[in-house]
Amino acid sequence: MQKKNRGFRIVFNAPAVLSFSLLCLGALLLNALTHGRSGRLLFSVYRSPLTSPLTYLRLFGHALGHQGWDHFFGNIMYILILGPMLEEKYGTSSIVFLMLVTAFTTGLITFLFAPGVSMCGASGIVFAMILLSSFTEFQEYTIPLTVILVAALYIGQQVYSAVAVGGNVAYGAHIAGGVIGTVIGYGANKRKKSASRNY
Repeated sequence: MQKKNRGFRIVFNAPAVLSFSLLCLGALLLNALTHGRSGRLLFSVYRSPLTSPLTYLRLFGHALGHQGWDHFFGNIMYILILGPMLEEKYGTSSIVFLMLVTAFTTGLITFLFAPGVSMCGASGIVFAMILLSSFTEFQEYTIPLTVILVAALYIGQQVYSAVAVGGNVAYGAHIAGGVIGTVIGYGANKRKKSASRNY
């Protein structure tokens, strides 16, 4: 019996990454439609009263906002390249956790240490993914040389940019994202090795 050819179909292969990308696109379009009001209200983080519920929402929502199409494409291209591979390796829930923790941490850094700054974008998440992706091989009580090289180059570039630009808090948030990616990558791989050894 000849097998029927069903043809090609589109697969929603990375739910966390694709959903995040679509939310970022929606935030950008909404910001354009509202002439920047929604971006200021929901998708940027800045010092605001703790009595306002939107203050806490912006600690996460700022990661969805972008200043324009160039900013959006610059971040989303990296996320769409790195994210599916990471989501397949670590699982959807781990990538969602990475995004939430990174967004909150980078938002909190801006809120606490840059009272006059408004920041938006998924750069912290991008850099978390860059560092996380360097954990391709893992053995207990070892640190891959690729992780050391990527971290040194990345952090060095961020520190240099911060000094050259004049201490922009965004670079500190980027470094925080890279640290989160490194910690989650190390922890996840260590748990995976322990589980396989116990099994």
